[in-house]
Amino acid sequence: MKIPRNNFKHSLAKGEQQYGCWLGLCSALSAELCANTGYDWMLIDGEHAPNDLQTILSQLQAIESTPAQAVVRLPDGNPTLIKQYLDIGVQNLLIPMVESADQARELVRAVCYPPKGIRGVGTALARAARWNLVDNYFAEINNEFCLIVQIESVQGLKNLDAILEVDGIDAIFIGPADLAASLGHLGNPAHSQVKQAIYHAFSKIKAAGKPAGSLATTQVVAKDYEANGAQFIALSVDTLLLVHAAKNCLSHFKGEEGSDDNSSDGAY
Repeated sequence: MKIPRNNFKHSLAKGEQQYGCWLGLCSALSAELCANTGYDWMLIDGEHAPNDLQTILSQLQAIESTPAQAVVRLPDGNPTLIKQYLDIGVQNLLIPMVESADQARELVRAVCYPPKGIRGVGTALARAARWNLVDNYFAEINNEFCLIVQIESVQGLKNLDAILEVDGIDAIFIGPADLAASLGHLGNPAHSQVKQAIYHAFSKIKAAGKPAGSLATTQVVAKDYEANGAQFIALSVDTLLLVHAAKNCLSHFKGEEGSDDNSSDGAY
């Protein structure tokens, strides 16, 4: 048995554009539904959505049968937490609030087995290794694993050059909402100062030979990000899609003005 191929990682390495959808409903059924609509990747949010190990496992299993690839965002870079999620089969890991090269290096250590890292070995219990049924698991695992760090603060931007030099970081994700707050524009990621900071970060990331990514909840912003160097973009959030669809449906009967896009006030 082979380790599942990580098409998301390999597509990024080839320079291909990857479009994603953000999942916050904590439902395997809705995750499977969205993953079958044509997105390249699905972000299962364990930071702001009420997900846990079991709900994320069920969504990984649901997405695995679809053309999309699962990316999981954890609440932080706790090595013990990372170990658990890697063992259930997470192949694309996004860690938020990374602000220094030292922090990035510790994340690399957390996802790697010794001697390079500190990840504990428990493959007989691990879905990732298909309970020791995967051939050459230890030799192949790094080829199919993608570590993404999320930069979303002024401090993170100041240290971006050093973070980009850390071996083992596969991609950089820029978080617009928290970056806007860090820059003094809480709830307004569309502010010109925030946008310029994001574009400048994209430029640095691309120049370093790494894929840059972000979340955009309108088509205009997504196209703007793409034009400025973002290679993997989340185009929508399941919760917002449902909210706006529900409001628009009701508005036709209550005589209220609806909304035709999936935009928000920026506090995503």
